[in-house]
Amino acid sequence: MANTVEQIKAPISEEMKLFEQKFYESMKSNVALLDKVTRFIVTTKGKQMRPMFVFLCAKLVGDVNEKTFRGASMIELIHTATLVHDDVVDESFKRRNFFSINALWKNKIAVLVGDYLLSKSVLLSTDNKDYDLLSVIARTIREMSEGELLQLEKARKLDITEDVYYEIIRQKTATLIAACCEVGVLSNNVDEATAKKMQEFGTYTGMAFQIKDDLFDYQTSNIIGKPVGIDIKEQKMTLPLIYTLKNASPENYKKYFATIKRYNNDSKKVRELVEFVKSSGGMDYAIQTMKDYQQKALAILAEFPDNEAKESLKLMLDYVINRKL
Repeated sequence: MANTVEQIKAPISEEMKLFEQKFYESMKSNVALLDKVTRFIVTTKGKQMRPMFVFLCAKLVGDVNEKTFRGASMIELIHTATLVHDDVVDESFKRRNFFSINALWKNKIAVLVGDYLLSKSVLLSTDNKDYDLLSVIARTIREMSEGELLQLEKARKLDITEDVYYEIIRQKTATLIAACCEVGVLSNNVDEATAKKMQEFGTYTGMAFQIKDDLFDYQTSNIIGKPVGIDIKEQKMTLPLIYTLKNASPENYKKYFATIKRYNNDSKKVRELVEFVKSSGGMDYAIQTMKDYQQKALAILAEFPDNEAKESLKLMLDYVINRKL
């Protein structure tokens, strides 16, 4: 799989190297503590899929320029801010096997660092008069917050329907990938229709990405270091589970709904529910839905002229639904 990531990066490898420095520059401040925290953030970053989307979409329609780099930094600032805030909300002390910001510096500092990163993303656009990018950024922050709050509101009652689930993952996950793709093409000053098209491409890709994430909960081999059934233990209603419960007999519905609501810490009952989801076609249904989103994204790509960036975006779509992490 590492090979695939290198293949995807091939047309933008120089830009990715340059980006690292520019991203670090975009976080600089006059406060020593802040710089210490942001240095830590840079050294513990993940695969950087989001900047890759920005650069590839820019190259799909033109070239990578200074506005592209600013756009990628803005996206990464928002992404990092939401991760920092998420760890506080979830009381999470580890991220990618490193301690989280709140574990090392406590909640108050983590919240303030998240706020600082969000403000930096807005300033980066206003300082450079990138008002089209600012509009995308503001909408993205709003949608991600709405998605989190919708999930929290629904999680209390466990009454998440398939439509509500799609809306939650669209806002929470897909909206940021959609922003990457839109920002990438906007950095080449494309028309509104092209920007909208790439926003849709990113939305479909993000939906497939999140469904894949939710499928990991039902896979027997513990490939991602996440115990099977952890979403059920956390009472998270994901697509395989929503489909299974919707199509279960009244008797099975009652039994398994009770597992989620009251016995979510009983490992034996959780395992039994995982098996029921598998045997009832819940996983197959989610896999098919994920592939449908992939096909919708590919259909949009097909409208663009062939080039290296287009091939990499196709590889990225494959990676999204076949990844083991």
